[in-house]
Amino acid sequence: MPHPHILHLSKDKKLKKLIDEQGEKELKRRKNIPLRLYASIMSQQLSTKVAAVIFKRFLELYGKKEPAPQQIIDTPHEMLRGIGLSNAKVTYIKNVAQFAIDQGMDMKKLSGMSNEEVIEYLMPIKGVGRWTVEMLLMFTLGREDVFSPDDLGIQNSIAGIYKVDKTDKKKLRENMFRISSKWTPYRSYACLYLWNWKPS
Repeated sequence: MPHPHILHLSKDKKLKKLIDEQGEKELKRRKNIPLRLYASIMSQQLSTKVAAVIFKRFLELYGKKEPAPQQIIDTPHEMLRGIGLSNAKVTYIKNVAQFAIDQGMDMKKLSGMSNEEVIEYLMPIKGVGRWTVEMLLMFTLGREDVFSPDDLGIQNSIAGIYKVDKTDKKKLRENMFRISSKWTPYRSYACLYLWNWKPS
């Protein structure tokens, strides 16, 4: 039996074409939520390749093991700067670690919250924006119905596939929400297909 997302999303003829090309998708849940946020902050404005190198260096600081939030707090600022992070990113990563210690950020706490509640809970952390939390919801918490309208890749794919004008940002957003509303409750999977779309 194919996953229910295949049947539901295939009702959209344009999306069905991508599904036929790309096959079934999977969303996984990962533990260590703060670590995923550190990685997301590190990767901002960087190519995937550079981000991967910096993340590898980051783990090497802790003997290739996943650090606990307290270890991040105890790591000198300059040491984190030394792996190629900007001052701002070091501060943001420490902000996440401090929040994890003070407020809690484990799967048990977040799994009881709706997507919007998770966004509202984590966005007060300086350095964590809405897009970052949306990626966390999809790729760490494994939530199936997340849509990220500010993601450039999603915008480009929807504009290309559905012939939507990209120049008027307000109109683009309206069209994106209109088109994506049909994909509920599997919008995360739709995003996975859209990210893999290549203009022919």
